Amino acid sequence: MCHGSSGSGPNSNHRTQNTMENYTYNSLTLQLEGLRVTKTSKYPVFVFLLFAYVFILITNVGIVILIWTERSLHQPMYLLFCNLSINDVMGNSLLVPRLLADLLVPPSERLIHYYECLMQAFTTHMFGTSAHTVLMIMAFDRYVAISNPLRYNTIMTSKMVMKLTVSAWGVAFVLVGILLGLTIRLNRCRTLITNPYCDNASLFKLSCESVLINNIYGLTFTVVLLSSSIGCIIITYSKITAACLTSKSKSLNSKALKTCSTHLCLYLIMLISGLILITLHRFPQYTEYRKISAILFNVVPGSLNPVIYGLQSQEIHKCLSNIFQLKKVTPSF
Repeated sequence: MCHGSSGSGPNSNHRTQNTMENYTYNSLTLQLEGLRVTKTSKYPVFVFLLFAYVFILITNVGIVILIWTERSLHQPMYLLFCNLSINDVMGNSLLVPRLLADLLVPPSERLIHYYECLMQAFTTHMFGTSAHTVLMIMAFDRYVAISNPLRYNTIMTSKMVMKLTVSAWGVAFVLVGILLGLTIRLNRCRTLITNPYCDNASLFKLSCESVLINNIYGLTFTVVLLSSSIGCIIITYSKITAACLTSKSKSLNSKALKTCSTHLCLYLIMLISGLILITLHRFPQYTEYRKISAILFNVVPGSLNPVIYGLQSQEIHKCLSNIFQLKKVTPSF
């Protein structure tokens, strides 16, 4: 705002400034910048996201139902994988429908309530954090199965599976709770979310107060999560490799190769898509690429996880082929 402009004195200028501050100060109505799409590209993007979301729902919910209904799949490996499918469904369900709705309205009408924005940010960070913690407990399961095959059933009991599941979600909940708790305490003086959806960074950027604590905790949170996750995978796979090299069993080695390659593939997809997003945050000139990668961070792992796991697992293959054969054999009356 220019001071000392002609035709209006400093008092008038001060009043205008106060009015603007009153309007934007801690406003409960926020505006989402969303994706900048042209009229021609709007519908292809909408169709792609819609198909991706429907595919994520069908495949992930289908795998969870299959694992819960088929007794042969009541093994720790599959029960732990259910966490990943549930996480993918929850993460995308609070994000993609909102994105689809925003694509069909002009940018000026992409309004979101502050509490809905908080809920979306919480879900977004829970999705990313839980993906790491769940894949860490799945790595532990693979390590026990290959390094201690004879003691596997005594270690990986249903109680142990429950403990691992609760710890994976509990750790994510606490870390994300603190992350957003630090943001909620801040007063807001802006209303524009420069992102296709709400996350912690876009929320604390609305504040005119010092966000040093938020930046320090956010950075520590990211470093601790990534280093513990990558460290866990490296240690686990080093021990698995050592166990395979010392083992004379060909069947054990082939089973290890199949299950571990699947797990590692899921981990790398999630890690790479996350690192691309973190890297693009450091380059403001690539805002639109960052927005697209932020959406793909949810959509890509959610779409690929059930496909990769389903294709690699012989047990899931058997169950699916049995179901389809039964449908074919069942006579119609």
